[in-house]
Amino acid sequence: AKDYELRQYETAKWVSTVIRGESQKEAMRQGFWKLFHYIQGKNEKGRMCWIRAVQNSRRAQGHSFDKCFSSPLEMKIDMTVPVTCLVKSGCTDFKISFFVPFEHQDSPPQPTESEVFVEERKAAAIFVRSFGGFASPEKYAEEAEVLARTLRNRGQPFHEDFFYTAGYDSPFKLFNRHNEVWYFKK
Repeated sequence: AKDYELRQYETAKWVSTVIRGESQKEAMRQGFWKLFHYIQGKNEKGRMCWIRAVQNSRRAQGHSFDKCFSSPLEMKIDMTVPVTCLVKSGCTDFKISFFVPFEHQDSPPQPTESEVFVEERKAAAIFVRSFGGFASPEKYAEEAEVLARTLRNRGQPFHEDFFYTAGYDSPFKLFNRHNEVWYFKK
């Protein structure tokens, strides 16, 4: 297996939240649930849908309410991977992010929770190291250190003050799990 690969990512929107002063594991847990609520409808399109449903239900007892809440484009957004976590050296703030699905990239629903935001990440060249198993913060840090050492040894310039973790699997997937650490090329 290769030590790492260099990928070119295009500009894209992500929905994110920053969790401060917690362990990385706890930040991932809290951040995941904030973002999960966003894709489950805690967003402006979901809210507008709910308001229309309430207005309609006053006129015609609840008919539009059910239809509205089952509409995947108005309320819910598909879960996408990876789920990323920005880890900065010596910092206890962690930014957790979900990739906004391609069909919502042009105009993602705005979050209704103040701590959740949509951000645009610029196109970038990223060094990626992949590994399997269940990834703990310690395992991510260990893999990031291996990647950093390899890049230094090969004279590859990269931003050393931060890295991203990237998880691709549900906690219920037991085998053939895929995780990554990312360093941005300078």
